[in-house]
Amino acid sequence: MAARIDEENLRRAPKVLLHDHLDGGLRPATVLELAHEVGYSDLPADDPEALGRWFREAADSGSLERYLETFRHPVAVMQTRAGLVRTAREAAEDLAADGVVYAEVRWAPELHVERGLNLDEVVDAVLAGFREGEQEAARRGQAIRVGGLVTAMRHAARSREIAELAAAWRDRGVVGFDIAGAEAGFPPTRHLDAFEFLRRENFHFTIHAGEAFGLPSIWEALQWCGADRLGHGVRFVDDIAPDGSLGRLAQYVRDKRIPLEMCPSSNVQTGAAKSIDEHPIGQLRLRHFRVTVNTDNRLMSATSMSQELGLLVDAFGYGWADLQWFTINAMKSAFIPFDDRLDLINGRIKPGFAELMQ
Repeated sequence: MAARIDEENLRRAPKVLLHDHLDGGLRPATVLELAHEVGYSDLPADDPEALGRWFREAADSGSLERYLETFRHPVAVMQTRAGLVRTAREAAEDLAADGVVYAEVRWAPELHVERGLNLDEVVDAVLAGFREGEQEAARRGQAIRVGGLVTAMRHAARSREIAELAAAWRDRGVVGFDIAGAEAGFPPTRHLDAFEFLRRENFHFTIHAGEAFGLPSIWEALQWCGADRLGHGVRFVDDIAPDGSLGRLAQYVRDKRIPLEMCPSSNVQTGAAKSIDEHPIGQLRLRHFRVTVNTDNRLMSATSMSQELGLLVDAFGYGWADLQWFTINAMKSAFIPFDDRLDLINGRIKPGFAELMQ
């Protein structure tokens, strides 16, 4: 008989995570300790439990812009090499403890230079932290591989510089590029120079699109910018008619097998989805889009990959076969070489799910 889908077995299941923000995944206790070390005194609470609760409640705003305001606190304490190494190490350890076997974690180097670090030093510190976390997880028997996604902020004017930074570190732990931040008023086409550079370099990139803004944002990310993956893409539901027929953009995305990095809890918090039960992931799964499940910001959503999958099981009645489908979708869509993806699918993911399904 198949194993029960419960909290313990969900943690056992091998998972793949493509959309996770480093500054959105800190441990509350770490935020407090780093704030003390750097002299940051503007935190809204002074104990880990209360601080974690504040982040969760403040992020439940129904607005992407207000949701993003909560990031000023973790970013403020991530301004030293030691702080960046620690947060990256802990991210890798926490993900591995949750059963994640492969993760791509993103951060914006331009946000971490307020205390004198340069962009290369920021990248070096984060990658060093990932490696330390991988090594510690391996010692605990929880092997994980973490790749970095270097992110540019869509409201700023440094995307070409950040794209060049990402490409310069591509063989040392950075696997791709992203742009993030508020969508409304900051279309991805503002950053065409960066995307054209990345395409010339044959380098992978994803774009946040279709979260707080609609189909035009998705269309620009794909047809003007050439994104390999879409961060969120929730607004694809606007291109599905009541009778279930697909509009031209949705049909194109499904036919091209363009991966969608969906983050159920976060999408509800920002108002991109009304509830988990009504999240577009249900419709898109039925129509065989290349859907992946992600955490987005584990601190703000008080979540984990196991919890996100559990919410979908409760909402849509998914079984182990569905969860394996989401996981293989994600592994197929990762920004690492084909052979490495295949090794993880055949060596970790399929055997792990086979144990749960037999």
